Amino acid sequence: MLRVTDQYFWNFVSVLFFVILVVMGAIILETEARIPLVDLALVDYVLITLASWRLTRLFVYDVVTKWFREQFWDVKKVGRSLQLVKPKTGPRRTVADLMDCPWCFGMWAAASITFFYLITPYAVFPVVLLALSGVATFLQLLSNLIGNKAVRLEE
Repeated sequence: MLRVTDQYFWNFVSVLFFVILVVMGAIILETEARIPLVDLALVDYVLITLASWRLTRLFVYDVVTKWFREQFWDVKKVGRSLQLVKPKTGPRRTVADLMDCPWCFGMWAAASITFFYLITPYAVFPVVLLALSGVATFLQLLSNLIGNKAVRLEE
């Protein structure tokens, strides 16, 4: 029988890999950063935050990246149809869990966005693009919320 703890090994490997990447990124940024971390302005933090939020939403929720998320799921035959299910264990299960959790994926997104924003000027455009897309997404969600409340008040 498969125990929950059988997956802990792969989750530990994933966390260890993340920590190693972050430490290596910090070492690289110490000498190679185009903007030292201490010199970031409020606008930089806002851009990095919004871009990280949008990248997380893009990979965890958006339909356009569903094909990517599904690469880590198994296809199971149920009657005459096929169904996607998470693998029971292994590295694919860890990645499937990561792609299903905005808090988990958000750590990877924030680390990636921050590293590339600090290391190269070529990252500025995609970061600004993601940040503006995040603002647009937020405004759309807000207008939907306001619109739904207005409809309920009319009823």
